[in-house]
Amino acid sequence: MYAIVEIAGQQFKVAKDQKVFVHRLAEDEGAKVSFDNVLLVDNGGDITVGAPAIDGASIEAKVVKHLKGDKVIVFKKKRRKGYKVKNGHRQALTEIVIESIVGSGAKKSASKANAEKAEKPAKKAPAKKATKKGDDLKKIEGIGPKIAELFNNTGIITYADLAATSVDKLKDILTEAGPNYANKVPDTWPQQAQLAADGKWDELNELQEKLDGGIEK
Repeated sequence: MYAIVEIAGQQFKVAKDQKVFVHRLAEDEGAKVSFDNVLLVDNGGDITVGAPAIDGASIEAKVVKHLKGDKVIVFKKKRRKGYKVKNGHRQALTEIVIESIVGSGAKKSASKANAEKAEKPAKKAPAKKATKKGDDLKKIEGIGPKIAELFNNTGIITYADLAATSVDKLKDILTEAGPNYANKVPDTWPQQAQLAADGKWDELNELQEKLDGGIEK
């Protein structure tokens, strides 16, 4: 049995007991995680395809450890300009092990479903897991679309998440993402996010008028 699942913006073909390296997750080492954006399940040749995801299906996994990928060298050069820039980047990764593939919510053919109904009493459909609704982090002065996506991939998806994250942790995330992000200054981002989380938009606007790119003028 295997499945195709989306994890942190990437698609993987996974099976039970398989180890997978994904973009850094926010969960601690040893924590259990569940991914419900399952696109396809193959159960011994019985293939179910989602539209786009399969209702009720999920992948249960365990966080093994956090690590960094191999170093990638980025070299830029402009002819006749004397311009050369060399940077290195190591992607922040998380190693997980797949513990189970739950496909109980997958849709079945009408004939098979009717046969099972005749054998068993009707059961209530499993309740969908409540998904955490994200906020528009781009409303924080200094955060653009790429940084917002970066934070989402590390589990920071709401204003409350951002407000609860220390400045040092934000700097670590930006530094690990590469030289294009390492020079950002997130000192006021948690403060702005707390005002947004509390719905104090007037106070947030007053604070942002004193900022330039998220930095106090």
